[in-house]
Amino acid sequence: MDTSELYARGLRRRKAMFGEADVEKRMAAAGEFGAPLQNIINAYVYGDVWERSGLPNDIRSLVMLGITAASNKPAEFKVHAKGALANGCTREQVQDVLLLVAMYCGVPAAIETNRIAAEIFGEAPGAPAKTQQIEP
Repeated sequence: MDTSELYARGLRRRKAMFGEADVEKRMAAAGEFGAPLQNIINAYVYGDVWERSGLPNDIRSLVMLGITAASNKPAEFKVHAKGALANGCTREQVQDVLLLVAMYCGVPAAIETNRIAAEIFGEAPGAPAKTQQIEP
């Protein structure tokens, strides 16, 4: 498969997981300088790795939540938490991943991501309910 096919396939998957508007916004925010990285993300991250058959999408999403929480990347955690909802992950699954992060990586690594997850699941004070799954 050539790179343009991987790119198109990855862009479709990315938009299905995160919404067309959010993906377009992130890509535009990267500007001309960030365009090569966006190409890599679309083609290889989503067009290749996310398209592999070894793991179901909900498990991939849970792994991403663990990675982004453990590596203290709250902005990416928030993006992938929304994607996890689109991929069918439940509140309880996300909560269990964050408890594992707290136990194995330390409580500080899990504090901010717990707040973000609560916001996404509509449980933070004043947060709108966002527990509805998005169809991929």
